[in-house]
Amino acid sequence: MFILKKKEEKSKARRGVLKTPHGDIETPVFMNVATCAAIKGGLSAFDLKDNDCRVMLSNTYHLHLRPGDELVRDMGGIRKFTGWDGPVLTDSGGFQVFSLAKLRRIKEEGVYFASHIDGKRIFMGPEESMRIQSNLGSTIAMAFDECIENPAEYGYTKRSCERTARWLERCRAELDRLNAEEGTVNPGQYLFGINQGSTYADLRIEHMKRIREIPCEGYAIGGLAVGETVEEMYETIEQVEPFMPEDRPRYLMGVGTPQNIIEAVHRGVDFFDCVMPSRNARHGNVFTWHGKMNLLNEKYARDPRPIDENCTCEACRNHSRAYIRHLIKAKEALGMRLAVTHSIHFYNEFTRSIREAMDEDRFESFYNEYHDLVAERNPD
Repeated sequence: MFILKKKEEKSKARRGVLKTPHGDIETPVFMNVATCAAIKGGLSAFDLKDNDCRVMLSNTYHLHLRPGDELVRDMGGIRKFTGWDGPVLTDSGGFQVFSLAKLRRIKEEGVYFASHIDGKRIFMGPEESMRIQSNLGSTIAMAFDECIENPAEYGYTKRSCERTARWLERCRAELDRLNAEEGTVNPGQYLFGINQGSTYADLRIEHMKRIREIPCEGYAIGGLAVGETVEEMYETIEQVEPFMPEDRPRYLMGVGTPQNIIEAVHRGVDFFDCVMPSRNARHGNVFTWHGKMNLLNEKYARDPRPIDENCTCEACRNHSRAYIRHLIKAKEALGMRLAVTHSIHFYNEFTRSIREAMDEDRFESFYNEYHDLVAERNPD
């Protein structure tokens, strides 16, 4: 159940909480991406807890390939398997329809893949995706959809939207069946539907109207950050938001930078995820309250200060910029771990601060102070 606590007067920003079988999710929230049930960079579920993670996100397609969703089920589900005791969202495998374009074939029944690991033939449709996610036992299962690259041809986009809506109906029916089965890992598993339509306002709105008729515990905006401009992304959110159910959480999939997050919160979005904080940090690019930093810059070679003097993460409490820079350049695993820890901590702290600003009726001033600052290059 989603409780909408507050709506900002000067924007579309919302403060809420999603009640789940695995704990409450206070929103707006950033979900930390553990694709194969671990954060790349050497972080465990217990590290996530130490860094105030509220939701862990894992990938259906990758966990189906290895170690296998049935193995995870037999180990008690993804939460017991990893040691993470909070809510988990699993994406559906639909993004792989986009990212593995050269290795797949789309049909009405689903998608035929060639495994990116060994070329083995795989089929995944709505029912298969729901069964895999049910085996994983996640808190929230994402509907199986087609994510298409932007820009996209109008006619194909329309047909894809229609198919994605039909797939959502099949996902709803199959998950209801699985939740009612004896021995299901999480019989209270939620389903989020996904809005598609490229950057075509009429298709986006038509598709949102269609999928909101299918009862889901939340609705996502998918198919963004895949080729369109930032301005087009924000415009698409603004076009779709008025047609999204107010009493359900809104999730912007795969987005993005701290600036993207605060801008989307301003436009009425509640949930976010992105691989950016961990991916960038593994190469020395981190986020701070004073903007972006490249730790590999020569000016940090003898810098004794922490990455961010306002940060309380493990890296900033214990180590200098100079030391972390050395570790990354020397390709020591500890360097990646410390940099990733910092950026994950920052993202969770950033969204927690957004929630606090809303609670204290100062969100607009927080937005005005940080929406550009977090996107700039840290001058220090």
